[in-house]
Amino acid sequence: MRMNAVHQGILSVLGICIAIPAHAAGITVYKEGEKYLKMGGRIQMQYHQSDPDNGDDTDELFLRRFRPYIEGSIHKDWKGKFQFDFGKAEGSNEVAVKDAYMEYMGFDAAKILLGNVKTAFSREFLTSSKKQQLVERTFVGDHNYGAPDRSLGLHLKGSNKENLTWGATFAQANIDPDAKKLDFDTPVNRNDDFNEGWVTAARVDFHPFGILKMSQGDFRGDTRATIGVAAFRWSNDDDNNTYTLGGVSTSASKADVDEVTGFEISGALRAAGASVDAEYNKISADTVDGNFTGGIYENGSTDLENWAIEGGYMIVPAKFELVAGYQSQDADNYGTEWIRTSFGANWYLHKHDIKMQATYRQNSDVNGVKGDDEDEVFVQAQYVF
Repeated sequence: MRMNAVHQGILSVLGICIAIPAHAAGITVYKEGEKYLKMGGRIQMQYHQSDPDNGDDTDELFLRRFRPYIEGSIHKDWKGKFQFDFGKAEGSNEVAVKDAYMEYMGFDAAKILLGNVKTAFSREFLTSSKKQQLVERTFVGDHNYGAPDRSLGLHLKGSNKENLTWGATFAQANIDPDAKKLDFDTPVNRNDDFNEGWVTAARVDFHPFGILKMSQGDFRGDTRATIGVAAFRWSNDDDNNTYTLGGVSTSASKADVDEVTGFEISGALRAAGASVDAEYNKISADTVDGNFTGGIYENGSTDLENWAIEGGYMIVPAKFELVAGYQSQDADNYGTEWIRTSFGANWYLHKHDIKMQATYRQNSDVNGVKGDDEDEVFVQAQYVF
């Protein structure tokens, strides 16, 4: 990776942060009245080993995420934030933009965000990667399999401060036309062949024992719970259908997507050191070519059903946790369900700020192909400041 002006600037920012006392959720480097400047970030170093039945064993050590961010305000009730990821860099994109938005906080019950923000769908996706129990998200929270990624536009969120939270999105979102997946991507980091379109989404979550934040693991020990529902719709604006000519697909592995709708029901429970998160998503998608068959699609459409349940128990309160998960995915063109079973352990040195994780994941019938199995090992070290 070349050391350009952007990289030099980021290294300078991180150098400043080293000398400043740290606080929760970033480091405040300047504050005067309503004005402030905060910096922070996360580093996740990951080792991944894969042992597929039909293929060669592979392993690699890499930076899964390297995300500095800057947040600040110079006017009452307004703030801005931008975050970028060097770990996500690929191809000609040396840096991937993550959060990048301005936010108005002048209303008691709602916040208004304009920019690149997570779409209001999937509790697991909305739970930060730094606060997950398994090293990698399950199907229900994976933008590769139907959960909308960050989108560029208008985002609303709010609560009644007691037991109800909600969110809504009106924005632009892209889809990678790879037929093996239903991969949403932000238009901020686009590839030339991504389908372009607009997404609307809304969610509501009820918390009977007080608001439960979107963070996995039970560090407090008291009883908390939540149940949520959400839905979204994405429509192609027909500006970039590169694999369709005269209504017919020009590729066997790529399919331009016409529209997608999704529904979610999710819940979580925390009590006495134990935690459980569960979610079901049903994502229905149609291709521009109504006769396309391949990957997840059959005769131009698919119902992608994702299930997941995961949980853990603190063997040593707030320090050492055993975790497990079960997830499944089915699609119209699958021969059978794709099943993943996971087991692992987490060592929390300072809760989610500094932790070591290990997850073993067994895949049965990958991509819905009977007998195509794969074993994976993930080991990850995380530091958040």
